[in-house]
Amino acid sequence: MLPSHTCINTSFFQPSAFLMIGIPGLEAVHGCISIPFSAMYTAALTGNGLILLAVRRTPSLHQPMYYFLSILALTDVGLTLSTLPTTLAVLWFDYRLIGFNACLVQMFFLHSFSVVESSVLLAMSFDRFVAISTPLHYAGVLTNNVIIRIGLAIVTRATVSLFPLPFLLKRLNFCPGKILLSHSFCFHADVMKRACADITVNIIYGLYIVLSTIGIDSLLVVLSYTLILHTVMGLASPRERVRALNTCVSHISAVMVFYIPVIGVSMIHRFGRHLPPIVHALVAYVYLMVPPVLNPIIYSVKSKPIRDAMLRVLMRQG
Repeated sequence: MLPSHTCINTSFFQPSAFLMIGIPGLEAVHGCISIPFSAMYTAALTGNGLILLAVRRTPSLHQPMYYFLSILALTDVGLTLSTLPTTLAVLWFDYRLIGFNACLVQMFFLHSFSVVESSVLLAMSFDRFVAISTPLHYAGVLTNNVIIRIGLAIVTRATVSLFPLPFLLKRLNFCPGKILLSHSFCFHADVMKRACADITVNIIYGLYIVLSTIGIDSLLVVLSYTLILHTVMGLASPRERVRALNTCVSHISAVMVFYIPVIGVSMIHRFGRHLPPIVHALVAYVYLMVPPVLNPIIYSVKSKPIRDAMLRVLMRQG
């Protein structure tokens, strides 16, 4: 039994641990549910690992587009590893405790990788814009040094944006009876609601992070594709237009796979208080697990050079 939900106002309290939950209402079949979850984690790590090896071992893929794809794959590996230990611990062994500080660390990396993924997708849209609008200057604009600087800027942006979050949570007074989280991992919006203190600062800063990173990124991605469409419509040959747009299909698919669940999670956390807990859990799992699984599939299906390189890696390993 959990302690009562009585808040202690006379002293400062932080729980030694939180209690995680798998899929609410389906605890009796967590063992069965763990099978598709394990398969998805395996697919995400294997697919993104293959992309990294394929780009590294194939000199013809040492181009800006594939460097950005490698960064995306590495980010998806990080995002997958952020939730894998606690999610499988809950589903496999019904081990539901996570230490307070461990929860904050997981939350930091989980949200950081999400911000990095959004930034990488923006960088990839810029890559497509340069490739289509100024193909003759493409290699001269996106040199290796420029790509390294973009990568460092992406990591720095995510780190600086998310660094205050754990400290904003550590200053809060928590209720002894409110240690049950809504997921098998730590979300900022979920953890801060377990406090008995005023969380206005946390809410405002959380909203600021979303708007200043993912919000701005999504608008700039739309702007990039508006400019790309304007450039493509200016091409004389319909065949050239189709060929130019085909180079963007994989990236557009990856953008939709990432941003649609992000919007769903944001809407549910802010306006879905009366929805069943299982809805919150499933939307969060889709947001964190589907992009790392689908991105390698999208790029291997739509990009013949990537597909051939991945097959060569598999045959070499075999």
